[in-house]
Amino acid sequence: MIETKRLLKILNFSNIEELWDFHTRQMAEFGFDRIMYGYTRYRTATSLGDPNDFVLLTNHDTSYTDVFIGEGLYFHAPMVRWSLENDGACSWSVMAQMMQTGTLSERKVFDFNRSMGVVAGYSISFKSISPRTKGAIALTAREGMSQQEADEVWKEHGEDIIALNNVVHLRILTLPYDAPGRALTRRQREVLVWVGDGKTIQDIAVLLELTPATIEKHLRLAREALSVETTAQAVLKAAFQNQMFVLDA
Repeated sequence: MIETKRLLKILNFSNIEELWDFHTRQMAEFGFDRIMYGYTRYRTATSLGDPNDFVLLTNHDTSYTDVFIGEGLYFHAPMVRWSLENDGACSWSVMAQMMQTGTLSERKVFDFNRSMGVVAGYSISFKSISPRTKGAIALTAREGMSQQEADEVWKEHGEDIIALNNVVHLRILTLPYDAPGRALTRRQREVLVWVGDGKTIQDIAVLLELTPATIEKHLRLAREALSVETTAQAVLKAAFQNQMFVLDA
């Protein structure tokens, strides 16, 4: 059974960095010492959205992530495909079956993972309430652990592992996440909050004792930082990322 103290600690972290550090250590206790979490709000029928907009957390070495994420291999990964089509947990033993009908791109991912020691583990796909969103986590077993050994760990602790990952997933969604290169300044957040509250540029200029031109500049820079075209999109994306309407840690 999961300790109440452990759950309370997860629920009381005020930033993603501390939460993630704690969770990686939790999973390592079960033998899954390399993990990767991903979440998107911009999924379509043919895309998961811009990788720069993902909530992406991992303790894998950069030699792995630079290729798996940086070169887009994730989009062809068999277990990513499984996660997009299913909810719940899945042993990586199914990969052998998936590879029998897999594409050349999927085989390339399989070979790359094997070369990096990513050969045994479990994937957990979190239940979504919108067709635009999807979150999942890949738990890679420590090197030297076979899939059979990972399955034995899961038989004993699987329910607790699933519960812990779901609590962490839900907690991540409530915490501020600054996508790389897309963090807003305090002033940019401030003007977006006022826009979200229905204020006009003239209203905001009066409230902040600035000129309308300065407010326009902050809004333009916010749009550029978030890589969107309109201020309405900037408000939506900043809210999604919990960069606004949140208390400072």
